[in-house]
Amino acid sequence: MTTTDTTTSTGTAAATDPAGYVDHDRLTRAQKALMALSGDVARQLAEQHGVCVRPLALRRIDLTSGKVDVVPVPCGARREDVCKPCAEKNRRIRMAQCREGWHLEHEPIPDRPDPTVEQKQLMAARADLHAAYQDARADADEEECEEIRETVAVVDDELRRLGVTGRLEPLDRPDRPAVKRSTRRRQDLPDLPRRPVDKRTLGQVFGNKYRPSTFLTLTLDSYGRVDGDGAAVDPDRYDYRRAARDAIHFPKILDRFWQNTRRCVGWDVQYFGTIEPQRRGAPHFHAAIRGTIPRAELRAIAAATDHGVFWPAHDEIRYTGKDMPRWDDRSKGFVDPDTREPLPTWEQATDPDVLTEPSHVVRFGAQVHVKGILGGTEEAGRHVGYLTKYLMKDVAHAAGLDDDATERQREHHRRLVAELRITPCSPTCPIWLIYGVQPKGARLSMASGQCKGKAHRAEHLGIAGRRVLVSRKWSGKTLADHAGERAAFVRQLLTATGVRPGYAVDDGPFEWERTKAGDPDVPTRPALLLHAISERQRWKADYDAAQLLAGAPPENRSATTEEAA
Repeated sequence: MTTTDTTTSTGTAAATDPAGYVDHDRLTRAQKALMALSGDVARQLAEQHGVCVRPLALRRIDLTSGKVDVVPVPCGARREDVCKPCAEKNRRIRMAQCREGWHLEHEPIPDRPDPTVEQKQLMAARADLHAAYQDARADADEEECEEIRETVAVVDDELRRLGVTGRLEPLDRPDRPAVKRSTRRRQDLPDLPRRPVDKRTLGQVFGNKYRPSTFLTLTLDSYGRVDGDGAAVDPDRYDYRRAARDAIHFPKILDRFWQNTRRCVGWDVQYFGTIEPQRRGAPHFHAAIRGTIPRAELRAIAAATDHGVFWPAHDEIRYTGKDMPRWDDRSKGFVDPDTREPLPTWEQATDPDVLTEPSHVVRFGAQVHVKGILGGTEEAGRHVGYLTKYLMKDVAHAAGLDDDATERQREHHRRLVAELRITPCSPTCPIWLIYGVQPKGARLSMASGQCKGKAHRAEHLGIAGRRVLVSRKWSGKTLADHAGERAAFVRQLLTATGVRPGYAVDDGPFEWERTKAGDPDVPTRPALLLHAISERQRWKADYDAAQLLAGAPPENRSATTEEAA
């Protein structure tokens, strides 16, 4: 093969033939370092076709024919820095979920049917068994108790088969009664009207034609002055401790807000909301609410809502460095490293007679944004996109802490994370040990002052749970139902146009097994990735052919017109 020398942008000669193909045998290591890797090419091609870039290998067994295949299964990641195609798929499903439930004109879930005669008979038999179990337990007849437990298990299975849902009363009640605290409203909070809650989720209709809905934003209080980038103007006066605690307990005050809202407005308010960070790092909440609620009423509810945290005091750190509490096998708990005295247990530290006041109170800030939205408008589509805009990013990047962040932002972020790392995130958090309290369910494997919870990580900024909060009667469908509708739509289009898939489609039923590292029948990840890309290309060709045969573009199933384009 005849070769010629060409000069690259770095001034290094690269060996190519007249057709422009590179002769790798004549390349230096430095020249090869400037060329694209095959793995990068495959990853970008997968992202271009919407294929998972880190597929999982699962073994699929056809129970009818006995055929065994190892197939790539999407990883299902929620963040684009892990897998962008899976994160984008999840975001689009969330957009469909938000759009379908926001402006409904009929109740998504019908009323529950009356219990059948069989259900009532079985429940009556279970009541007799429950009473017999209590008598046998009082007589210490363990053999009879075991027989009743087995019978009740059979009855419970039959009740579930007959369509009974909900919690069934257990035979064994907990020995320790649940801790009950007063729910009396604090004197410094404004009073709210309380109305009977109607069994409806739809809002009011205006002019026999319009049924508008609401877009709501709730924020937390101020902890100190911040600049335009969200960094503290005076870090020494910024209340990082309160900011960290408010972020960890933010979901609790949201639950209380919706409880107060339903009691105040008098109907079963439904919402689709997302928790996102502000530039200062504090979480705030955007929500699409079905129906309209007066602005003044929502602001009054937010001002009258708080959440008291009845946890032991954790203002002063008692143990640091090497002088940490140690596990004692005799007492089955942690003890003081010097005196060997057991630390107070969680039950002792939270006893209602000892802990009479909350150690922390979370409240909303003064900023409450309320806006009315009409369904089917371009504005509604924009707000659906705004609700799901940052779901693909981790919390820190959504707050603007990327490569372009200023040094003041980074220092503000470091101080907030430092406070989060010494703030307990739950009753079982091992960080309680540095404050001299044994966490709930203390065990030997706990490391004093070290918790693996997401709330303490720099990329989460205290937001440890779900970032999408959806009420139970929002659309009457689960997230899996919305995902299944997308696949059903494609199958219906192929069937209606008579297009047969260009690849084998097995009907099953299937049994799935996890593969192990080193299994000889498991392809490498690049091979799985290429297989998934090939399958997606064939699927796309079939889908395009069905669209052409349909003679018209398919139904727009995206959340916004911009996404459809």
